[in-house]
Amino acid sequence: MGRFDWIGTEAFRQVDGRLLRVTRACAAGLPFAAVDPDRLSVEVEAGVEAALVVLHGSPDETSIDVRLAEGASLALTEIFVSEAFVECRIRQEARSRCSVMTAMFSSANVRYRTDLDGAGAESELDGVFVAGGDEHCVVELRTAHNVPDCRSRSAVKGVAGGRALGEFRGLVYVAPDAQRTDARQQSRNVLLGAEARIDTKPQLEIYADDVKCSHGMTTGQLDETALFYMQSRGIPRDEARMLLSVAFTADVIDYVRLDALK
Repeated sequence: MGRFDWIGTEAFRQVDGRLLRVTRACAAGLPFAAVDPDRLSVEVEAGVEAALVVLHGSPDETSIDVRLAEGASLALTEIFVSEAFVECRIRQEARSRCSVMTAMFSSANVRYRTDLDGAGAESELDGVFVAGGDEHCVVELRTAHNVPDCRSRSAVKGVAGGRALGEFRGLVYVAPDAQRTDARQQSRNVLLGAEARIDTKPQLEIYADDVKCSHGMTTGQLDETALFYMQSRGIPRDEARMLLSVAFTADVIDYVRLDALK
């Protein structure tokens, strides 16, 4: 496994095959991990909590299908260190909860499609991409509130330098009669050079009237005052830029719930 040798340690249970069915009997204990799956189906039974880490270290295409039964909970972490293309479909029943953390450290393209199909379902996604050189990172989200009384939140941060391109496309869909929806979407980005670019497009499509929905985006440069202050204290400019970039993304990384991974 090369750089992923730690997956075989006592910190994780490696997923073999293309189906992971988490029952109450196998949920306790270590989180699951999968390396470069081409296709993976994840089923979490009613009332069960599970954690899964997926590492993308090869330039492959991957399809992930997640189904959460009533009251189930899944913490999904995806890490990209190679130019993988991933399609992830998540379907949630009543009172289920899915929290996704995605981190891109190379060119990559990931699409998340989440359907909240049962009342009280909750979806959270925190993401970060760091692109340099000629890299191209794409994060695309579509969260569908198909029934009343569901909640979703997404926050994606991007950092781009060199001639890199980052893209964020997010859509929150609220179906007719999906009342009491609570949906929030945010995209925040930092450019490290004049040739870098980040395109962001958050969207809301709402067909119900009793909802709380918001979206927002910001794109800017690193704080020159902070850079000057750090340089005046003897920190080289490139190192200061790196430290400020790390600070910008640190709160997203904090959402990684597995200490061994963090």
